[in-house]
Amino acid sequence: MTITRRDFLKMTGAGLGALAVPVSTVEAKSFGAVAENSASMLYDSTLCVGCRACQTACKRRAGLPPETDPSGLYEAPHDLSSKTWTLIQLYKDEVSESFVKHQCMHCIEPVCVSVCPVAALEKLENGPVVYHRERCIGCRYCMAACPFGVPKTEWEKPLPFIQKCDFCWERQANGEEPACSEACPTGALIYGSRKSMLDIARTRLEGEGDYVQHIYGEKEAGGTSMLYISNLDFQKLGFPDQSDVSLPDITWPYMQGVLGVIGVMVTLSTAIYLRTHRNEKNGKENGGNNGGKEEA
Repeated sequence: MTITRRDFLKMTGAGLGALAVPVSTVEAKSFGAVAENSASMLYDSTLCVGCRACQTACKRRAGLPPETDPSGLYEAPHDLSSKTWTLIQLYKDEVSESFVKHQCMHCIEPVCVSVCPVAALEKLENGPVVYHRERCIGCRYCMAACPFGVPKTEWEKPLPFIQKCDFCWERQANGEEPACSEACPTGALIYGSRKSMLDIARTRLEGEGDYVQHIYGEKEAGGTSMLYISNLDFQKLGFPDQSDVSLPDITWPYMQGVLGVIGVMVTLSTAIYLRTHRNEKNGKENGGNNGGKEEA
């Protein structure tokens, strides 16, 4: 297939436009100010009975394949996968046990959004972090960057896409709550504004029950939409120890550098293309002129 200089320049411009425009919008958006009223869920592990109604509801709503685990309950080291967006696990040691729910944390300032060079991941103002598969180029930066190890790719497919919980964003847009919280029969998983979920969590910690005096997700990684309370240490339940720093504040300067490198590489390759093809063109023109003189 022959590519003309005009075609090459068009493709170069389109590629730079696709890369530069979406990423430049990440820095401008800050969701800290609206986080208080954004959508949130609170999970109380002391109320969870491991029925997995939330997991089943999630799969049904997302069109994911049903569970085939013969034990009926997942135990570590099972993890989220491209076919499981929300996962109930059982933690158990010699003296205690607890169920725990793992899913996308829907960070207030999501690092997966900040590192994506084509804006395939987007943070909506009402809380959800959604994925646009039509924009994805398969770089998997989001998988490497996520501090909670959430985004997964479809390794089994020749054209894989990223899979993760999208917080039932279209249900929320229609005034409904996420399918998982709606399905929970015990109140272990509840839905509301982030402020109301934090208020409920604090009330429970101050009341009866042997809770760890910490709300996981209140400040971790700059704060998340998923909030957790438990009577067990969160690291035992599989949650990483995170700082309070918003990770995009760290990654954004590097992403700006990536755009500069891409610009230099495209400019250099364009110059090489024009140089080599100009020589070819000159050679053809000279050959044509010589041929014309010989015929004369």
